[in-house]
Amino acid sequence: MTGSSSKDLTPIEEILKRVLEFHPRKIDLSLDRILHLLEKLGDPHKHLPPVIHIAGTNGKGSVVAMTRAMLEAAGYRVHVYTSPHLVRFNERIRLAGQLIDDEDLKDLLEHCEKINDGDEVTFFEFITACAFYAFSTVPADVVIVEVGLGGRLDATNVIDKPLVSAITPIHLDHQVFLGRTLSQIATEKAGIIKKGQPVVCAPQPVAVQAIIAQAAKSREAPLLSFGRDWHVEISPTNADEIIYEDNMGQLNLPLPSLNGDHQIRNAGQAIAILRHQNVFNVPSAAIKAGLDWVRWPARLQCLDDTAFGNLLPSGSSVWLDGGHNPAAARTLKAFFRDLDTQASPFYMVIGMLAGKDAHRFIKPFCALAKGVIAVPIQDQKKSRPPAEIAAEASALGVSGKIARDVPAALRAIAKESDDAKPPTVLITGSLYLAGEVLKQIGEPLN
Repeated sequence: MTGSSSKDLTPIEEILKRVLEFHPRKIDLSLDRILHLLEKLGDPHKHLPPVIHIAGTNGKGSVVAMTRAMLEAAGYRVHVYTSPHLVRFNERIRLAGQLIDDEDLKDLLEHCEKINDGDEVTFFEFITACAFYAFSTVPADVVIVEVGLGGRLDATNVIDKPLVSAITPIHLDHQVFLGRTLSQIATEKAGIIKKGQPVVCAPQPVAVQAIIAQAAKSREAPLLSFGRDWHVEISPTNADEIIYEDNMGQLNLPLPSLNGDHQIRNAGQAIAILRHQNVFNVPSAAIKAGLDWVRWPARLQCLDDTAFGNLLPSGSSVWLDGGHNPAAARTLKAFFRDLDTQASPFYMVIGMLAGKDAHRFIKPFCALAKGVIAVPIQDQKKSRPPAEIAAEASALGVSGKIARDVPAALRAIAKESDDAKPPTVLITGSLYLAGEVLKQIGEPLN
């Protein structure tokens, strides 16, 4: 909404702008504010269908999307709460399988704003309370909730007894809020583990795994760890198939429709979540269908057949991913590891928020990238200056340039490209940049 005058704002944006004014002058890390608002709303978080609660650094959204797809393939009605949104705010709240529509969202925000009555509350706390209120009033079978930041003191952590908790891979990110070390961050993420309730854990560094194991033990929560309690891998005999295995047996399944080897691990975690709860019956046919149905924009999404793809020479390839930390960069690099850069030079178009580590994000691509073109993230006050990102690339020995926006960056790449060697381009660095791209190409997010 930054940069828009009041007369340009929709009714929903007007309400969200007012909500920002409730932001506390001083942030104390606690759940007191959201609990106070929830109490005034009738404690909706205590009147929800069974909740699957997912935390972690990378992969949360993909695990949410796959878990939802499998449950819906099994015939269940699923509420989902995720953040941030890419194009429309409605994406954050999915009611019984459908994104909340504008009129219902407007009514929801107005009701919660009236009940809040001007009390101090952060934007995320307010929206979380709104989502829980909506989930408590619309019938559904199950709720999937993605943690916003951290875990222990995240606004979503008012859920006392989730059906299952899950922790995706933990890496360094948001250190200002969560701690400077992996151990500190892991302690915050492990805060979603609840007494007696199972927690499904993805592959983790040894120190992180130890912290999660200790937290689970202290809360008498059954811990289902990758490699010990469940496992997933590409079939050694069929590259189009994955093999999932746990103490209940083995499943031979199709590759998930989301691109990248890391999505195999995410698929395995989603399957483990559903196989280690005893409320919902999700047969193997529904798991297979969910892996095929799942869609999750801006995660190694191919844009070849879009207006952006058309800005490059014939045969070029354009990919979009919202990755923004060093671990995500390493994952993205793995996807392009077999690219023949002699036949298809590799470029990166990067936009990042201030505070993100551009140096460590670009570093894995040093031997691969012919050039980096840095762009601003439109309508984001916290966008990192493109000149800084370009300078980081140059310091790593990669040609660093700037452009006013993504289309201009793609045209610059096209201008220096050889038609006989069509380039491969990765647009990345921020989910906000990814959302900007999807909005420009008119990507429907439903």
